[in-house]
Amino acid sequence: MKLHMTARATVAALMIFSCQFAEAHAHPTHQAPAAGAIVSVSQKDVVIDFDDGLEPAFSSITVTDGHGNAVTSGKAVVDASNRKRMSVGLNTLTPGVYTVVWVAVADDGHRTQGHYTFTVK
Repeated sequence: MKLHMTARATVAALMIFSCQFAEAHAHPTHQAPAAGAIVSVSQKDVVIDFDDGLEPAFSSITVTDGHGNAVTSGKAVVDASNRKRMSVGLNTLTPGVYTVVWVAVADDGHRTQGHYTFTVK
């Protein structure tokens, strides 16, 4: 009887421990342009791939110039055929440093965010 209760307790503890890993948080796996990249003025968009599917209504990308002015040509969109990919179009860029700020809400509702810069030459 004691062995049976110990086995049950062990299984319960393992289930509780593994549940914490079931919570998904979307993290970037690829960014274009990449953090720290130097690109030309012909850069047309920012594309970020994540390791988990995104909730389009709550995920976003904003891009600003060195003065804090938005340079996006619209709202960020999550690719309908690949919910791990989000992109935003850019207005014509001029030389300078640009900041990308992203918010990713995974399908299960967990939110992550981050930022990076790239330079236009």
